[in-house]
Amino acid sequence: MRIFFSSFILIMLAVTTVTAQEGTVIGKVKDQSGEPLIGASIIFRGDITRGASTDLEGNYTLKLPVGEQRLICRFTNMVTDTFRVIIYENQLTEHNVTLKPYGDVTELEEVEIKVGKFDKRPEDITVSLEIIKPELIESKNTRSIETILDQTPGLNIMDGEPQIRGGSGFTFGVGSKVAVIVDDMPLLSGDAGRPEWSFIPVENIKQIEVIKGAGSVLSGSSALSGAIHIRTKYPSNKPLTKVNLYSGIYSYPGDTAQIWQEKHPSIISGANFLHSRKIGNWDITFGGNLNYDEGYIGPPIQDPYIEESFPDTISNFTNEQMRSKRARINFNIRHRSKKMRGLSYGINGNGMLSESPMTFAWLNDSSGLYQGYPMATFLQKQTIFHLDPYVHLNLASGSKHKLRGRFLYTDNDITANQSNQSEVYYMDYQFQRSYKILAGIEFIGGISSTYTNSYAEMYAGSGTPDNNLLNVSGYGQIEKGIWEIVNLSLGGRLEYFELNRDETAIKPVFRAGGNIKLHQETYLRMSYGQGYRFPTITERFISTNVGHFGVFANPELKPETSTNSEVGIKQGVKIGGVYGYIDVAGFWQEYDNTIEYLFGFWDLSTPLGAGFKFLNTGKSRVIGIDASFQGKADLNKNNQLTFVVGYNYILPKTLNPDLVYGVDQNPISPTAYTYNNTSLDSSNQILKYRFLHNAKADIAWSYKNKIDIGFTLKYFSKMENMDGVIEDFEGITQVVSTMQNIRYMDYFKSNNNGTWIFDARVSYAFNEKHKLALIGNNLFNNTYSLRPLKIEAPRSIMLQYSLKLQ
Repeated sequence: MRIFFSSFILIMLAVTTVTAQEGTVIGKVKDQSGEPLIGASIIFRGDITRGASTDLEGNYTLKLPVGEQRLICRFTNMVTDTFRVIIYENQLTEHNVTLKPYGDVTELEEVEIKVGKFDKRPEDITVSLEIIKPELIESKNTRSIETILDQTPGLNIMDGEPQIRGGSGFTFGVGSKVAVIVDDMPLLSGDAGRPEWSFIPVENIKQIEVIKGAGSVLSGSSALSGAIHIRTKYPSNKPLTKVNLYSGIYSYPGDTAQIWQEKHPSIISGANFLHSRKIGNWDITFGGNLNYDEGYIGPPIQDPYIEESFPDTISNFTNEQMRSKRARINFNIRHRSKKMRGLSYGINGNGMLSESPMTFAWLNDSSGLYQGYPMATFLQKQTIFHLDPYVHLNLASGSKHKLRGRFLYTDNDITANQSNQSEVYYMDYQFQRSYKILAGIEFIGGISSTYTNSYAEMYAGSGTPDNNLLNVSGYGQIEKGIWEIVNLSLGGRLEYFELNRDETAIKPVFRAGGNIKLHQETYLRMSYGQGYRFPTITERFISTNVGHFGVFANPELKPETSTNSEVGIKQGVKIGGVYGYIDVAGFWQEYDNTIEYLFGFWDLSTPLGAGFKFLNTGKSRVIGIDASFQGKADLNKNNQLTFVVGYNYILPKTLNPDLVYGVDQNPISPTAYTYNNTSLDSSNQILKYRFLHNAKADIAWSYKNKIDIGFTLKYFSKMENMDGVIEDFEGITQVVSTMQNIRYMDYFKSNNNGTWIFDARVSYAFNEKHKLALIGNNLFNNTYSLRPLKIEAPRSIMLQYSLKLQ
């Protein structure tokens, strides 16, 4: 609290400070085509702590001492310009700047990056970061954003659940330990903390940044092991219209015994569109997506003897019911005020209607890999939308104010009494300023609040289906550059939670980092960060049944915490026509009160006494190495290669394998659960559902910007450990006559040897407007599984037509 008030006093002093003998230089920075350059830096050579950044129209304002002064203007991938101006006391001096792109001068290419709450150049970043550009999203015909995220080194999407550097196992997507943030606001479902990947507008992505390591200080509670920042884009000076039409099929599985389709392979088809333009001081963008997918998993089949004795009315689905349908539309509207310089405001929105199956387990591991298990397959109808009003104000003093809000509504109508509904109200105020009286220290701070109201009969483990969760947090971070080669950062966040207006929790978290330029294009970084995650409503209060087993509430579930330490080096490389960056980082992560999903006999007073429950499983550690190499090669004036190659090694271990974190109610022999007796293989103390080795690569060749050919590779090593209950479950279904057999272990023992997946694409641009592409995923049609009882998609072949008018 004392730090907060001290910072507040310093802000007030800075706002009221008036410097005598000064004048003001104003102007606009643009490129050679006349496009404004947003975020270009204007630096005063006489005092490099004094500077300004251009606004949304490329304008800048900077107060300087009177007399002739020398300034520098620079922008990523542009030739830096140095100029002189004469400043007169209390008068305006105008100087416009036009920057040229690098021609014969070759510079290592990077994009403009906004990391969380900051606008920072790549070389100043103190954390590990991967960037996904929109060109790759379009070239791979990305229908849902998680498919392109899964290409990122160090990040895996396991059946919809994001995992960064082995920081989490598998919990059916509930309670994500990775924050998903769209336009600086969280987009995890309020009740379950689940990413809604298909809801994110892939047709309007500016860029995606994946931050690795604990990020709770600036990204919020869910960023226990990292954060995914997705940024949508606003129009440029030229109107833009894009339309993508696509259609294709899933190939039949290689094993003909697995084919369940009756007439033809499953079909995929759809379209997305985007239109953006400026109209006066208005920026308007709208887009949408239609998607139809017959799916590669067929309906469940109930064994005849089970159906006769126990007729199933909740998973007797047809082929048509297993198809997915989606319609989504989004818009961004912004107004730049003419009356007040630096003021902009607007509203963004996104809405989607969808129908899709949810399959949690396959039928069996012989002929039923591509079909669902009865009563473990559900049908979902989803209505989801959000509205995001905002106001941004950039003052001539250099201070920036942002006020943003989000209302997120989700209604999931699911069979078998699994329906749920939630409303999320989010508000965030952020302040940013650089203080010359404090040697140029840059401060960013703010306060945010999230209120979730949830209704679901299956969350009645709290005593009522109505539940609510309030989170209020204050955050702040300071950054300081020294001698133009060192960047230091220090930040903190104070989190407050209130569950059902009864239970409360408060927790401070901190982070620190540094980056030093050792040599030309050689950057060493170090960082330390803490993470904190409060359990979701689902994790604490879910009380339902799936198939023959129950899911049990645990109101006593405790929050998770983490720490992440990292040392990394980023080295620019230029050898002939090949240039890029090699990045290598070593990391050390520790977790406490880790939340995992465990099977046991939890409540014998109910008909479904056996089932699953979320539990705190104690302390764990993940250490490893994360390496990547990305760049491009100019083979000649007509041929160019772009590439990104990454490798991730983790060693995830439990730190208390004998800790008792649960005791069941088995009347014959109650079991005290520990890591050792719940693991399939506890010999090496490896955490469950992790791949120790993970490699990814994407290589694309372009000829005259007309022909593009690309290849993608992903490798997952074998899964070292998982819950032993899966083997027990299989055994139970074989001896209990009222349960249909489910088999997994034979498949696991025969196929747990590591997995290679190859994708390929080729496209031809007829001109600047028309392009045709052929995209193949899982090109060799491998049959593989990344989590127990779930098969991944067979080969898919897609034809895509793109129209672009600008």
